[in-house]
Amino acid sequence: MFKKSLSLCILFLFFIGIQFKANAQLKVAHIEIEGNIKTKAYIILRELPYKIGSQIREDSLTSLNTVAKQQLINTSLFLDAQVTAQQVDSQNLNILIKVTERWYFFPLPYFKWVDRNLSEWWNTQHHSLDRVNYGINFKQANATGNNDRLTVGLITGYTQQSVLRYQFPYLDKKLRFGMGLGWQYFTQKEINTSTLADKQVFFKTQDVMQKGYRANVNFFYRPSLFERHSLQIGYGNTSINDTALLLQPKYFPNYAKSLSYFDLNLSYSKIKFDYNAYPSEGNSNELGIYQRFSGGYNLTSFQFRKVHAHHINPSHFYLLESNNQGKILANQNYMDSRLMGYGNMQMNGFEYYVIDGNAGSIFKAEWHYLLGSFDVPKTSGIGLVDKINKRLPDIKYHFWLKAFTNVGYAYSEHPTNSSKLSNTLLRSAGVGLDILSIYDLVIKIDYSVNQLGDKGVYLHGGINF
Repeated sequence: MFKKSLSLCILFLFFIGIQFKANAQLKVAHIEIEGNIKTKAYIILRELPYKIGSQIREDSLTSLNTVAKQQLINTSLFLDAQVTAQQVDSQNLNILIKVTERWYFFPLPYFKWVDRNLSEWWNTQHHSLDRVNYGINFKQANATGNNDRLTVGLITGYTQQSVLRYQFPYLDKKLRFGMGLGWQYFTQKEINTSTLADKQVFFKTQDVMQKGYRANVNFFYRPSLFERHSLQIGYGNTSINDTALLLQPKYFPNYAKSLSYFDLNLSYSKIKFDYNAYPSEGNSNELGIYQRFSGGYNLTSFQFRKVHAHHINPSHFYLLESNNQGKILANQNYMDSRLMGYGNMQMNGFEYYVIDGNAGSIFKAEWHYLLGSFDVPKTSGIGLVDKINKRLPDIKYHFWLKAFTNVGYAYSEHPTNSSKLSNTLLRSAGVGLDILSIYDLVIKIDYSVNQLGDKGVYLHGGINF
């Protein structure tokens, strides 16, 4: 009896000891950073879920270091980030952060189709070079080492554009408030004048059919690690010529040839993903409210988007997305009625279609399976090539197989007789291959079929410099 009681006491004390160890508090005594040649140290420290002096439970240290690594990668400043902890004594620990910086300056040739997606340009528009914008973009990320971004663009081709943007994310010592400025001027000789049978109709002349400009100032507020608030104040003007007005009298409100406006964009987001460019674990909530003031022809719109991703195991994850948008139109006109098929209101299998309307919802469900990864060799046996490769970052490709289904609905208060997709349930499904690499490269090759029986292979994606 005594031996049994003694064994139970020892076992009880053992479990108490485990629990005590799990609840033990460790103090972050020092944080050391390596590899930040240009990036200021406080920009890196801003992304950490702890700081010097923080008390951390020992059993939560690994998960916090994982969050720190994810946050650093999601800044798009680094190719790689490693976060490790070293316990100094029973009460203190040091954090070591090693980062590999990206290239930050890109004088890039600019070549981009003007259509809503690559499939639309390649098939419907027969990959016409007349429907391409080209020129040069000077992009300077991390311009002063403060995660600030400068873009200067001189674009010609389909649209003549000049673009200037600068964003400085932090203005105060606590790194919560930031500011940005932007300017854009454009002219076009071809415009989308109407929608027929849920497809865009274009008209082109030798003269400028549409031109405009827009200036804006942005204010940012980041109260916590994952939350962001933004307010954008803008002023602009867009006008069309007589030919465009004749083709579409309701292009602007009140049959006008031009629209001058003052607008406000208010947005809130809470994003906590393992990798923003291709999330496989985490959640996001994004809310945007837009208000345009234009001499009695105002427009109010709102959008709410939610994404949930969850790892089943290292090779499988599923992703769910809900995207909803609504508009309050003071005046029914073509420009303000564009809804589905624009921006991020896109459904797989409907790449060739657009739907005009007042409100819409999209729900997406995806299942992903990791096929494998491939490292690009650094040596080829060719002397000159190998010398160049030594100066280039390591390149690795990841291949994900996926299956997906989409459901959506677009409500139109004034549907046209030719529309088959407004005010009806939209459905599609398919399979695809996603390819990931450095600089947030994500290429999606999808095969899908929709409720109309349309089948096809569609290409999406790009790279984030």
